[in-house]
Amino acid sequence: MKTMIYERTYACGETELRLGQSTLIMGILNVTPDSFSDGGQYTNTERAVQHALQMMEDGADLIDIGGESTRPGSVEVGLEEELARVIPVIEAIHRAAPHIPISVDTYKAEVARQAVHAGAHIINDIWRGIGDPQMLTTAAELSVPIILMHNRHDRNYNNLIPDMIHDLKESITLALQAGVNGDNIILDPGIGFAKDYVENMRVMVELDELAQLGYPILLATSRKKFIRTALDLPVDDVIEGTAATVAFGIAQGCQIVRVHDVSSIKRTVQMCDAMLYGSKRE
Repeated sequence: MKTMIYERTYACGETELRLGQSTLIMGILNVTPDSFSDGGQYTNTERAVQHALQMMEDGADLIDIGGESTRPGSVEVGLEEELARVIPVIEAIHRAAPHIPISVDTYKAEVARQAVHAGAHIINDIWRGIGDPQMLTTAAELSVPIILMHNRHDRNYNNLIPDMIHDLKESITLALQAGVNGDNIILDPGIGFAKDYVENMRVMVELDELAQLGYPILLATSRKKFIRTALDLPVDDVIEGTAATVAFGIAQGCQIVRVHDVSSIKRTVQMCDAMLYGSKRE
């Protein structure tokens, strides 16, 4: 197992996010009524802002705001509805705490554009830049980092990991051709998307293959079904399982982790970083 560490600095308004010195924690803020584990909890703007502030206090480095559930069986949300969900929350967080780095979880270019103008700094695209033909040119024009998550419409893999690498390389090429700065590309293996339990497990044990593509890797496993299946536990009782996947991912080179339970996972990340980066508590 070879751990690849990439150094990057992302300007996020008043804050800089630095990769290569520690693992970054992305706190999840779903402003949706139907997300699989926290749907409906933060649809109120004031409550969403308070949760974002709490996650930052608990140790998050940035907040990921999503207005459309991507759980299996979820209903696609129209552009205007998604904008109505995410833009007021981004604006409110930006007013309350302009130092907080914000990513917007969307595959729609117009949502990404308006979100960045409202105060977001990063685009998190679950369709690796191919879900909306304008997404990659929009990311290039906005000059912001974009997270390209592995996803596809089917599971017709010939060979899972090589096929994933092929898909991600395709998106990287399209992004570069659209004018996206290579230093602004982050990859996500897409755990839980177009993959069954066995395939998710295989991706987890071969994350280092993806980490050698030349781009930082974000790992988003928090509370996902493959953990619940492995442990035979409900969605609200898998912190230890999530922590195990986070630790295993960091050991293989994942440099950002996207989680719900920030305070608990922060300790896991700190311990991993102490071993990986040689950091020590004062």
